[in-house]
Amino acid sequence: MEQQAEQGDDTRDSLAVIIPLALTGFVIAAGCWTLFAVAGVHLRAELALSNLQFGVLLAMPMAVSALLAIPAGLAAQRYGARFVMLWCLSGLAMCMALLLAVNTYYGYLAVAGGLGLAGGFYSAGIQFVVSHCDARRLGLVLGVFGAGVTGAGFTYYLVPLFHNAFAWQGVPLAYLIVLLLVIALLLMLTDPEPPGGNPMQPFSQARASALLRSGRSLYLSVYFGVVAGSFFALALWLPDFLSAQFQLQLDAGARMAQWFVIPGALAQIAGGALSDRFGSSVVASRALFMCLVALFVLSYPPMTLAIDSIESIIVIEFALPLTVERGLIVVLGVAMGCAMGSLQRMVILANRSDAALFAGLLLVAACSIAFVLPVLFGAVNQWLGVRTAVFMILFALLGGNLVLFAYDARQQERKNLLSQKLERFDSDQGETR
Repeated sequence: MEQQAEQGDDTRDSLAVIIPLALTGFVIAAGCWTLFAVAGVHLRAELALSNLQFGVLLAMPMAVSALLAIPAGLAAQRYGARFVMLWCLSGLAMCMALLLAVNTYYGYLAVAGGLGLAGGFYSAGIQFVVSHCDARRLGLVLGVFGAGVTGAGFTYYLVPLFHNAFAWQGVPLAYLIVLLLVIALLLMLTDPEPPGGNPMQPFSQARASALLRSGRSLYLSVYFGVVAGSFFALALWLPDFLSAQFQLQLDAGARMAQWFVIPGALAQIAGGALSDRFGSSVVASRALFMCLVALFVLSYPPMTLAIDSIESIIVIEFALPLTVERGLIVVLGVAMGCAMGSLQRMVILANRSDAALFAGLLLVAACSIAFVLPVLFGAVNQWLGVRTAVFMILFALLGGNLVLFAYDARQQERKNLLSQKLERFDSDQGETR
């Protein structure tokens, strides 16, 4: 008993160091994802970029993150999560240094691709925190780490602030300083992992392939990818949408978008903690339903209804006030954050010994959706001419996601019940004999 208590104390002490370091690193990495969402607007004016060039620049970090996520997870399995995290942070620091020097579109495009190393940090970071916590607190710990997405919201605040005070290039300089500080703290406060990577399970590509093909984890990863990818895509799209919809300055639209990103990121903590208590399926289904309610209202575009009455024409105008729009955006962000926290816990808990691999799979699904959706948003907006069409697309996407998830959860419950009945039957038969 004393030995178990000492191990529990060691785990808590380890988490007290690991979680803040990993969270700080992911906050900076997530900020790198959305750096060009605001700074890119200034670049578009300076370099006279076309809409296609701007869209490629905006989506490049997500595309490279999708490509790097699983290789980074497999590298963390083989060489250790700390090793991969340090390399990813070092690469991001180099990108920030280069961003201070480049002045051409292709130079910025290359740097934007390098920012995809943030995806590698996420995959390795999941393995890093999971290896230092027990199953009882897994949902909470994963939620805390996932809350690092708040870095995307900080970028919306920092870029306009530095642009007004100095120039937007002050943001990569600030990120560079913080990245170097986190690298130094990781080197000083954490021990090198033993060669051979994850001690819990041996690594092999055949085993990884078998894991991805078996069980529900692949389907659950897709469900997570739809929710998280929608969250990232909307985070990228909101500053421009809000500025155009309510005739706001871009800086004001970016600050308003924080009301979606930061509450949504923090809600992952609540989603993970609630899943530890009530179960991931319950939390995820309730959260997805709340997403649909918010998206249904947000989907209505401003409209004018003309009623031909007996004596005159009655004109009724409908448009969501800015305060109502902001409130619904907060609700949507919180609901999506809870869903992400619960689905992430469900996948990682089922594959704890291969957390880095499945973290990579989760990120591939999320970044793939986040890469495709902004392109789809732009195409549909150009075709329909209705800005709120983005919410209509997300309503259809998350609605289908909820139906499939509920069906899959119901099938799993039936399998569990059948398995329990068979076990009882075998037990009764044994007692009879």
